[in-house]
Amino acid sequence: MAQILVRDIEDDVKKRLQRRAARHGRSMEAEVRDILRDVVKEEERPGGGLGTEIAALFSGIGLQEGEEIPELRGYTVKSPFEE
Repeated sequence: MAQILVRDIEDDVKKRLQRRAARHGRSMEAEVRDILRDVVKEEERPGGGLGTEIAALFSGIGLQEGEEIPELRGYTVKSPFEE
């Protein structure tokens, strides 16, 4: 495995990394490896805008191709302002 040395990390950043690692029950070194792994994975995903991301979240949900919307005959629609 490769190694990397990062110099001149701000004290505040180091403290926050230590706290984060402690919350996850691992060493600071393991925490940094996990953070770097996640960032690289995100870059591998195909890019897209907000609409593309929302569409991906809901893909496969709802009507299937060729499926029709059922009619709601006989149902009375009430205004939310009526009592």
